[in-house]
Amino acid sequence: MLTADFDLLEIKPGSRVLDVGCGEGRHALSAYLKPGVDVVGVDLGIQDLQTAAARIGDLSEYDPQGRILFGCADALCLPFADESFDVVICSEVLEHIPNYIAAIAELSRVTKPGGHLCITVPRAWPERICWWLDSQYSKTPGGHIRIFTTSDLRREVERYDLRYERGHGAHALHTLYWWLRCWRAPNADHSRLVRSYHRLLVWDLMARPRITRALERALNPWLGKSVALYFRRCNRDIQPSPCGVSS
Repeated sequence: MLTADFDLLEIKPGSRVLDVGCGEGRHALSAYLKPGVDVVGVDLGIQDLQTAAARIGDLSEYDPQGRILFGCADALCLPFADESFDVVICSEVLEHIPNYIAAIAELSRVTKPGGHLCITVPRAWPERICWWLDSQYSKTPGGHIRIFTTSDLRREVERYDLRYERGHGAHALHTLYWWLRCWRAPNADHSRLVRSYHRLLVWDLMARPRITRALERALNPWLGKSVALYFRRCNRDIQPSPCGVSS
């Protein structure tokens, strides 16, 4: 289930792709399937990284012809030289980070001039409903500590030599699922309604019927659970790295 649209990132043979906060590797592994692409996925969750690495072998039959590596790293202090990557993806990460401004600076630093950065975050108004339905939603360890409006996040990112190009919504059908989970919290995992809707989402993900794909496309612009913002690195002005990594 991808939030970033790879068609908008110009990933091509020879591209170097970084997935920051990669989790179990959904974006990194999908980028690896592109012919001749080198991919690095980083995260702080060791178990998620192990799961992502274990999935590499499942893709061998597709003969990706590139390379992929997963490792532990902090978004506030990326262990890469300046201007190292053609494409940088940071999906559903910034809402978890207290000092998200430092993370944005690092994302900009490692992106090559002319390269692409995709940031995705939860859409503001569905997220506010989650916070309203479940008083513990924003207090769960590792959970969402911030709600971004698209305009505010775009303005912050553009301070770092990144030019906004386009944006879109994603995963509209998942919005209701999270509202149901928050409504039924803390017993959501035992709710028949929540489990039934989850099965529907899994079926939709695997079967991808035309009717639900068309419905989600129609709803994404205003009901999408996430928004994806796409930027291009403008010039060679490098922001100082907080961890002393430079080219």
